[in-house]
This record gives sequence, C-alpha cells and structure tokens, in this order.
Amino acid sequence: MMRFTKMHGLGNDYIYIDCMDGSFGGVDSSILNDNERIADISRRLSDRHCGIGGDGIILILPSACADFRMRMFNADGSEGKMCGNATRCIGKYVFDHNYTQKRDITLETLSGVKYLHLHTGDGGKVDSVTVDMGEPEFTPSRIPVAVDDNAGNVDIQVSAGGEEMSLTAVSMGNPHGVIFVDDPLTFDVHGIGRQLEVDAIWPDRSNIEFASVTGPEDIVMRVWERGSGETMACGTGACATAVAAMLTGRVPGSKVTIHLLGGDLSIEWNRTTNRVLMSGPATEVFSGEVAI
Repeated sequence: MMRFTKMHGLGNDYIYIDCMDGSFGGVDSSILNDNERIADISRRLSDRHCGIGGDGIILILPSACADFRMRMFNADGSEGKMCGNATRCIGKYVFDHNYTQKRDITLETLSGVKYLHLHTGDGGKVDSVTVDMGEPEFTPSRIPVAVDDNAGNVDIQVSAGGEEMSLTAVSMGNPHGVIFVDDPLTFDVHGIGRQLEVDAIWPDRSNIEFASVTGPEDIVMRVWERGSGETMACGTGACATAVAAMLTGRVPGSKVTIHLLGGDLSIEWNRTTNRVLMSGPATEVFSGEVAI
C-alpha cells in the first residue's frame, strides 16, 4: 500500500508521494528508477473516475543541491519540468510535516532550483507561499518554439478551429503560448487548446493560456496544460501570462493579479533583476493509502 497526500494550489490538484526516506511512498524503492512504472501509476491514480483523481503525481525527494527535490508526472504519464502550484504545495508539505523549520527553502526542479518563502497562519501551518520562479525566457529556440530567433516571440501566428490567432511564446521553465482573447470564460479552451498544445510550432508540445486584461492590475485567465488538459490553475502559466501582458504593453506596471478558475495568484516581474515572483495559497486535502 502506497502512502499519498492529496493537495492543491487553487484547484490545480496533484497526488503527492513522500519519497524522503528513499522509498516510493513506503513501498518498493526500485520504482524510483523505473520511469515507465511511475508514468503508469500517474495515469491510473490521476483518473478522476477510477483512481484518486488529480492533474498528475508529484514526488517529494531529497536533493544533493537544494533542501528538497521534486519530480512531476502529468495525468497522461508524461514527465514535466516544473509546476508553480506544486512548488507551493511542497513548501507547505515539508514544513507542516516537520521536514524543515525554515521559512526560506530551496527546491530542485528539472528547470533549476527555485526559492520559496513560506507564510504561516493559524496553528503555525503554512497557508501561502511566495516562489521566485526565475527569469522568463523569450528566445524562441530556448522556449522552444519553432520560429526564427530573429523573428522574436511576440505575435506568432497560429491557426486552430478555423481561426487565425496571435500568441506570445514564453518559457517559465516550461513552454507557454499566451493568447489574449475577448472573454476566456466563454472561449473554446478545450477545442483550441487541445489543437494548439500539439501544433507543429512546439517541438515538445506546450501549455496554452487564454487571457483577457480586465484592469491595469487584473487579468482573467484559463489554461490548457500540456499533458493534463484544462486545469483550475497553473502557476507557471500565470507567470507567463503576466509577463506577456507586460511585455506587450497591455498592463502598465510590474504587478498583476491573475484570476483563474480556482482563485487568484499575485505575480510580480522585477525588470531590474528579471525575476518573476508568484504568491498564492497551498492546501492539503487528505492523506491515505492505495494499492499500486
């Protein structure tokens, strides 16, 4: 029986597996070296009808270069490099479960080491986390998006569902295509997102954001996540959307609130340091055991 904890950041929910003792949630440690089996476990457990249900699974591991390390597998079994909402949940998990007493911790991901500041609330538990998400990447070959580097990452023309659209490509450790639309809440996110995720311009697929600026510091956004479909929230997607809005002059300042289906994230892009800060809640739902 594998131990797990269900957590979510604004409804972006994952099944968290504690591997800090070298086991895979208390079972065979050899699973940690078997990516095909981990992918299969992610597909089965993420099923919302026949499994636990979630956008994927997150492994919490020791690190040789940071305080902790994460691996993430999407609901389709593919491994992702980074998940902003998951970083906040890991911060809450390791503090609330007594793996650290520090309020500032480092987390190793496949897109580099991230820096987390933990905010505690009632009962001394972590209720929100600020994450230094690093520097946004705009060079097409490094995002990656298959357009000429000299052409830039803004106003890339794509077609889906019989419509021509313009997107801004940004990497926040994973690729994003941000499209500004009149109303994300009524837009065909499932149809268009499914097509654009696998568009030929993306060598490794992409997350697709549909956003609308509703005020000088407010953006409404929905997201189609690579490997998981539409989710309630996406931390890296919120960062990419904020950066795209600032880069294209759609918002005047350096701070915005991104309004997602699951709630709000506060995003700040410091142009001087070129660092993006994301702040938002993290919630533990329940723990249990499951046969794998």
